[in-house]
Amino acid sequence: GGFKKTEDGLPALMAVNTLATYILSCLIRPVPKRVVYLSSGLHSGGDGSLRDLDWRERGEGRWSDGQAYADSKLHNIMFAKGFGRRWGKRVMANSMDPGWVATKMGGSGAPGSWDASAQTYEWLATGVEGTGGYWKPGKKEARPSRAAEDEGKQDELLRI
Repeated sequence: GGFKKTEDGLPALMAVNTLATYILSCLIRPVPKRVVYLSSGLHSGGDGSLRDLDWRERGEGRWSDGQAYADSKLHNIMFAKGFGRRWGKRVMANSMDPGWVATKMGGSGAPGSWDASAQTYEWLATGVEGTGGYWKPGKKEARPSRAAEDEGKQDELLRI
């Protein structure tokens, strides 16, 4: 936790979870048949305005690990939906929430199932035929936050 910067002065969390995801999506060759963006139910707390993605306005003093994480997970759903529309049927782009599973961040007492998460991820990576979906463990399609569904903001994020 805490505010950490890259050599370029960007918040490390934003650089890894948002910027790197975008760059890889744009540069990967050959273009894969399927892309799965990892999100989280915490995306619902993300700021869909896309203002101050790099936290330069808010600054280090107002940094919030939780807000930055929620923003980045919202961005991942927006990438799946935006790239899904851009790529059309050539690439199945989807996002998933692995659920609350035992991880360093989730804690050892998290009640989610690694197996259900892994099976959903594998299915999205190998078999699903839809694009732009948001999925939860057990191969359950879900509705993300309203901000994630905003096509204008998805397009704006793809231009940033």
